[in-house]
Amino acid sequence: MKVSRFAPSPTGRLHLGHAFSAVLGLNRARDSGGKWLLRIEDLDQTRSRPEFTDGIYEDLRWLGLHWDEPLLVQSRRGAAYLDALEQLRAQGLVYACFCTRSDIAAALQAPHGSAGTRYPGTCRDLPDNPELRSKTAHSWRLDASKALARAGLPTWSEGGERFAAGASDIDDVILARKDAPAAYHLACVVDDAATGVTLVARGEDLRSSTPVQRLLQMLLHLPQPDYLHHPLVLHEDGRRLAKRDLAPTLAAMREAGVDGRKLAANLAEGCLPAGFRLRRA
Repeated sequence: MKVSRFAPSPTGRLHLGHAFSAVLGLNRARDSGGKWLLRIEDLDQTRSRPEFTDGIYEDLRWLGLHWDEPLLVQSRRGAAYLDALEQLRAQGLVYACFCTRSDIAAALQAPHGSAGTRYPGTCRDLPDNPELRSKTAHSWRLDASKALARAGLPTWSEGGERFAAGASDIDDVILARKDAPAAYHLACVVDDAATGVTLVARGEDLRSSTPVQRLLQMLLHLPQPDYLHHPLVLHEDGRRLAKRDLAPTLAAMREAGVDGRKLAANLAEGCLPAGFRLRRA
């Protein structure tokens, strides 16, 4: 029996890519006699809006997709995230980071800065400086090298096949910020465990999140789910659907007279409306 979940962020209206992911996850769970849960990932309080949360409920009902209890809202889960952060801190695997986003960007662009977009480790081994202790950290990061030394390289199951991460797949990710009790990776694994999720169905663009989330599960002694990273829905010309690019919304499709239940049935068969296609591996 599979327990899957759909975990949108209420920072805009849902689009066709969200619908495809929701339908796929629900069908995998229901076909096994399991449950399909809904989680509202609203930790980004600067961009989350109540009207977008209401829109998620409205769009799912229009598609004919009914979630099982419990409905989980991340902004109400601060105590659980802080407990997990303290567990990692007690293992010596968390350090305070005083870098702003502009500090990190400048370090990466410097002549001898780190390649790519990985955190350059500026605050990883700071000396015990009284001046820094008096400041508020911008964030708290996982010390990836210490975490890997403690737990080893993570592995996971996807489609019946076993995968293993390399050390380069795991960065010193942010676990919490000064204005939020948890960032994406920590909140995700804590909530999946709390609700008994056994199948994480999400887009292939989030596959790179899996190694660090599996590592956190190992460090926190949380259950290991299976994973399904599905193809992304694209515009016919290959452009990705994205809220920031004002992708056509489900609300607009509804207003145009599209039958939501029929759309969901077609998506379950991999059939997309005209103007869209799937990016297949």
